[in-house]
Amino acid sequence: MRILLVAPQPFYQERGTPIAIRMLVETLCSQGHAVDVLTYHVGMDLEIHGLRILRTPALPGVRDIPIGISWRKLLCDFLLCGKLLALALTRRYDVIHAVEESVFPAVLLRPFARARVVYDMDSMLGDQLVAKWRLLRPMARMLRAVERATIRRVDAVFAVCKDIASHVAADAPGVPVFVIEDVALPTHGAAGKAERLRESLDIHGTLALYVGNLQRYQGVEQLVGGMALLPAESPITLVLIGGAPSDIARLRAMVEKLKLERRVRVLGRRPLAHLAGLLAQADVLVSPRVQGNNTPMKIYSYMQSGTAILATRIRSHTQVLDEDCAHLVEAGPEGLARGLMQMSADPVLRARVGAAARRRALEHYSVDAFREKVQAAYRTLEPPEGQGDENVEEARQ
Repeated sequence: MRILLVAPQPFYQERGTPIAIRMLVETLCSQGHAVDVLTYHVGMDLEIHGLRILRTPALPGVRDIPIGISWRKLLCDFLLCGKLLALALTRRYDVIHAVEESVFPAVLLRPFARARVVYDMDSMLGDQLVAKWRLLRPMARMLRAVERATIRRVDAVFAVCKDIASHVAADAPGVPVFVIEDVALPTHGAAGKAERLRESLDIHGTLALYVGNLQRYQGVEQLVGGMALLPAESPITLVLIGGAPSDIARLRAMVEKLKLERRVRVLGRRPLAHLAGLLAQADVLVSPRVQGNNTPMKIYSYMQSGTAILATRIRSHTQVLDEDCAHLVEAGPEGLARGLMQMSADPVLRARVGAAARRRALEHYSVDAFREKVQAAYRTLEPPEGQGDENVEEARQ
């Protein structure tokens, strides 16, 4: 089939959603589909057989798009809609695969494109907007109604977790929904060996590691606050990896204010190719997230590493983790502090939950499992035999 994948993100960049899109593109192309990715002007080109990247016009002065909603993202989305309109009117596609908010223009343009529409759903967008901008709270019902009406007009939904699939089933019972979870982050290329954290940071006790963005919903402030509650003689050192420069500065200021410089190290970003090596060095991998119902992509990498996981007991985590394969605690500094102390003192617990998490990841959240789920879902979208062959051959020429 010929697929237009609309990605309202900087593609390609080494961060959550673009990485997931890359894995989806590689899967679709390996299965013989021709894929056009419509995306922002920001990002690195990829060489994948069957892939063509189409970009929006460049915005002067805009060289990066931060995670989450921003004026830069809204401007890029406006340009994306214009480009999508042009493609819908001039090119033939079998499927428009719309990621996140791109589903709204995709559904509106569906009569012109004469293509099936797949909604790649990572979150409840209405809830996300209200959480970001409290001024929108009076509009929560309207936003929810718009989202519900849109879901009812698509041909299929790819839900990133079970909770989102349940919402879709309740809102649009007649729309097929496929749960296609993220998997452990791939490590494309070889950017060298990961740094030795214990040696470079002079760590002799328990190494607790967090990897990911440092936005407030991730609960990293609560994690740092939990470190402040630990006794001065505690053997635990917390290392934070990832984050935008502004978030890194905010966390470093907090660490300095709490006088935790020796016990909390804020390192900033590291190459994706180093991820597996960094995770393997830790005694405890922490996910202190405080809100959300979509499972963080990092959790699958944490699980695959075989290192023990400490996570907050919220739905984002408990869809995938339970007490058999993680140590779950209440969100907030007190719960995280207790969890860190318990895991530091109990190597048997760490070994047990780490091994169980790895077994579960290999069985349910491997790359092969992801590819099988995508293939099965796309099989339901195939046109009658022979009808889509002409489009694929045209796209490859």
